[in-house]
Amino acid sequence: MSDSTYTLRPAIDVRSHGTAVVGFSSIAEQLQEAMRRRCSEAEGNDATLSRVLAIECYPGTDYEELREQLLPRLNPSLALCADDFAWDAPRVQERIKDTVTDDRIFGVMSHYRVRDFYDESEVERARGLIAHALDADGEAAHGPVVVYGVGASLIAPGALLVYSDLTRWEITLRFRAGMRNWKTDNADEDPLRKIKRGYFFEWRIADRLKRDLHRRIDFLMETNVPGEPRMVDGDAYRAGLAAAARRPFRLVPYFDESVWGGQWMKERFNLDPAKPNYGWSFDGVPEENSIILSYGGAEVEIPAINMVLNEPDSLLGAMVRARYGTEFPIRFDFLDTVGGGNLSLQVHPRTEYIQDAFGMPYTQDESYYILDATDESCVYLGVRDDTTKEALLADLGAAQRGEAPFPAERHVNVFPVKKHDHVLIPAGTIHCSGAGTVVLEISATPYNFTFKLWDWGRMGLDGRPRPINIAHGAPNIMMDRDTGFCERELLTRVDDERENLSNQPGVFTESTGLHGLEPIETRRHWFDDRVAVECHGSVNMLNLVEGEEVEVRSLDGSFDPMTVHYAETFIVPESVGRYLLVNKRPGGRVAVLQAYVRGARA
Repeated sequence: MSDSTYTLRPAIDVRSHGTAVVGFSSIAEQLQEAMRRRCSEAEGNDATLSRVLAIECYPGTDYEELREQLLPRLNPSLALCADDFAWDAPRVQERIKDTVTDDRIFGVMSHYRVRDFYDESEVERARGLIAHALDADGEAAHGPVVVYGVGASLIAPGALLVYSDLTRWEITLRFRAGMRNWKTDNADEDPLRKIKRGYFFEWRIADRLKRDLHRRIDFLMETNVPGEPRMVDGDAYRAGLAAAARRPFRLVPYFDESVWGGQWMKERFNLDPAKPNYGWSFDGVPEENSIILSYGGAEVEIPAINMVLNEPDSLLGAMVRARYGTEFPIRFDFLDTVGGGNLSLQVHPRTEYIQDAFGMPYTQDESYYILDATDESCVYLGVRDDTTKEALLADLGAAQRGEAPFPAERHVNVFPVKKHDHVLIPAGTIHCSGAGTVVLEISATPYNFTFKLWDWGRMGLDGRPRPINIAHGAPNIMMDRDTGFCERELLTRVDDERENLSNQPGVFTESTGLHGLEPIETRRHWFDDRVAVECHGSVNMLNLVEGEEVEVRSLDGSFDPMTVHYAETFIVPESVGRYLLVNKRPGGRVAVLQAYVRGARA
């Protein structure tokens, strides 16, 4: 098997829906031409508005770059930063302190909107400045009026509208490099706190506004790479997004170092050899990953959440949307400990806890699919029959105080695992993966709610102790998830005899989980040649867990074939209905793991 087939920058071909431009010069020319057209077509009050440009910005957009690279090319008569008319930082902080909290990791999901942080008097003041910059005939003295920033569309609602977007991974990297959060002066703050503020507050208000503006956007500009923005007009953007939501596609993966990280992904995926390790791979988290829309010669990389927010029925399916709203319900990622160490011992919140404490509607049920293993591979799972919660918590507390290492094997079961085993982890089950293992983690989407109980005495990559969350974890540890329960209900072995759910020749389809308490069903399809697969009324997330290469084909010609390589995660929208997986390397048996929302079809 080749180590270099994994595609690091998958793109979705939408060239038939329009074109995109690259660079500030080309973007400025296109905006100027669009404003000239609006001016020639407008009458009365519309003529005034036609000379105003609003650049609504996702938090994290580099304002300095806009001021230095774009605005001079537009030669504005007036440029206003919308943030200057929003509440000041102390007032914002006072309003959201219960959402952001004092915790380093956890906050409460915000229900605010961008407009909640603008007084009407300040909006009117900004509009007065705009009006003053335009003469009595509605003509700008020298050039257009430009309003940019978070909330620009609120100040100039009828203006030519550009949405400046960027991915959350890029925002995370900028936080680590010293970027401030919106309406703060926290450049030197702990990056984990910055990310927390983004997750619980900024990204929530920005996504709500982004969804509201979707049909009104005249241009979508992505600003992930400094000095290399890309822009597509609104109609082409919406058409490309709609087309992508009706065919199989891959997200753009990203990889990150960890204190327990391994070497398997680095070698298998041709990642940067200079990095010490890669512990994480996010290859199937639409809330965090991006997609690339390829408009011929130019690629536009946007947050995958844009598709979820704006094409939910095609992507998720009506039944899944009815249950989850515009939340993507399934998450795939990799955890690599080959040549690394154990993950932190942890537990995820039960449903009532995550609802009460964090305002999340559903919890992080998950599983570990063992993609690859060594002789030392194991999982820590569930409590031993001979322990008690009092003894468990006493030893965890002593370890947190630095009195003695936590004796994990005294309290937690340790089960050996091998390739293609599937370990089911309903919320409330204490667990972690051991060293020497590659885990394909399959779970419900809430991914930010891991309560670390013990981290083997390690420091974080920042040199600080990693957050331990015994106070949150203790009430969620379910002591009935004991040895017998784990052996009966949570360990799905590759060698177990299971019913063949397929009647197709040369195909063996088996259910590998998840546990009956969890909302996701997983099926593994073994085949030599091909298998026809049903969406089951739900969006599908899949991974090629054995074999070199398969092709995803349409049964009705509605989309072009897509090639998938070993270990690549891919998504099939519910609107596809039924599709074909074909082994492109005959002579060897392949396996594809499929996940979908259980019971989505009425």
